[in-house]
Amino acid sequence: MAMTAREAAWTALQRWRKNGAWSDAALHAVLQNAQLEPRDAALAARICYGTLQNLTLLDHYLSVYCTTPLQKLEPKVLDLLRLSAYQIVLLDKIPPRAAVNEAVVLCRKGGCARASGLVNAVLRRVAEHRDALPEIPGTGTADYLAVRYSHPRWLVRRLLELLGPEEAEEYLRLDNEPVPTCIQTNFLKTDAPHLERELRGAGLNVQAHPWLAGCFLVTGTGDLEKLPAFREGRFMVQDAAARLVSLVAAPGVRSRVLDVCAAPGGKSFALAIDMQDGGEILSCDVYPHKLRLIESGAQRLGIGSVRALLADAREHHAAWDRQADLVVADVPCSGLGIIRKKPDIRYKNPRELAQLPALQRSILENAAGYVRPGGTLVYSTCTILPEENQDVTADFLRA
Repeated sequence: MAMTAREAAWTALQRWRKNGAWSDAALHAVLQNAQLEPRDAALAARICYGTLQNLTLLDHYLSVYCTTPLQKLEPKVLDLLRLSAYQIVLLDKIPPRAAVNEAVVLCRKGGCARASGLVNAVLRRVAEHRDALPEIPGTGTADYLAVRYSHPRWLVRRLLELLGPEEAEEYLRLDNEPVPTCIQTNFLKTDAPHLERELRGAGLNVQAHPWLAGCFLVTGTGDLEKLPAFREGRFMVQDAAARLVSLVAAPGVRSRVLDVCAAPGGKSFALAIDMQDGGEILSCDVYPHKLRLIESGAQRLGIGSVRALLADAREHHAAWDRQADLVVADVPCSGLGIIRKKPDIRYKNPRELAQLPALQRSILENAAGYVRPGGTLVYSTCTILPEENQDVTADFLRA
C-alpha cells in the first residue's frame, strides 16, 4: 500500500492511540507495508516519534489557535493536527505551507473531510505565529518543564529531586533529541570494516561508535530489516548500554550462561558473539511468543549456542542451582532510561511502575542461586530510578 511519509506517521499514531501498542511496533508494522523509499521512511519515523516526544507542548500551542477544545475533536483529527504542528514548529527543513497543505489532503483522504476547514485554519494560525508562539507560564517550575518537554509532572518532580534543576532540564531536553541507531557487528559472519563498507554502499550514514569497538551509529536508515546485511545476520541492533552487559560480564569462550529475562534476545546474542559461539547460553522468558523472537534472532545471526526456554525468573529450578558461570538478570523495569528511543514510555501509569521493585528483588534473589562459586551475576535495567537500581542491589547485598 503506497503512502506518503506523513500518512505513514499518521497511521502509526492512530494505531498507537487505539491499540495501546508501543509506538516503535506500530510504526514498524506500518512501514512494512508503506512502500516508502528509505529517506521517506526515516521522515515518517522522525514525525511519529517527534510528535510523541512533544505531545504536551504541541497541545499547548494548538489549544491557543483552535476554537474547539482539543478533547472534543475527533481523535484522529487531533493526531493529524499534532503531527502537522510538530512539522511546522519543530522541523526546520519542512516548509510550513507544505505541512498545512498535506494535512488538508490527508484529512479529506482519511475520512474526516468535514474537519478539513478546521485543520486548515488552525495550522495556518500556527504557521503564522511560528516565530512568536505563546509563552509557557512558570519558567523553571515543574509545571513549566512538564509542558516544555512533554513529560508527566510526576516524573519531572522526581528528576528535580534526583538531579537538581539544571541537570534535570538537560535530561528532559535530551529525551526529546533524535537518537541514532546503534548496531553491533556479528563477528561470527563478518568484521567491522567489511560491515561498514557494506552499509555505506547501501546509502546509510555510518559512524564508528566513540567507545564501543565493533559498533556503529547509523542514521537515515528507514527500515533496517530490509537490508541484506540485516537479513543475512551480519549485524544486530543493540543500544550501547545494553552492549555493556556482555562487556562487563566478560564470559569465557566455554562459559555456561543463564539469561533469565532474555527476550527478545539481544544480550544473549551479544554474549554468544563474544564467546565465539563456543559456550552454552540458556535464554529464558515467561512468554511463549517471545521465545520465538529469540529463536528466529539466533537463526538469523547464525548462533548455535543459544537455547530458548519457557521459564518464570521468579520460580526456582533446583536443577540450575550453582551451575552457571554467568547469570544475567536484565529485569523488567520502568524503561525510563530509554525514553529517547521509546518516547511513549513517559505515558506509563506510575502506579504500575511502583510495583516493579518487588518483582526485581524476587528475580535477583532467585537468580543468584544459579551462580556457581566464583561465577558472575549481572543485574541490569534500562531505568534511571534508584528505587529500581541501587536500592534493589543494596538490599540484595545487605542480605
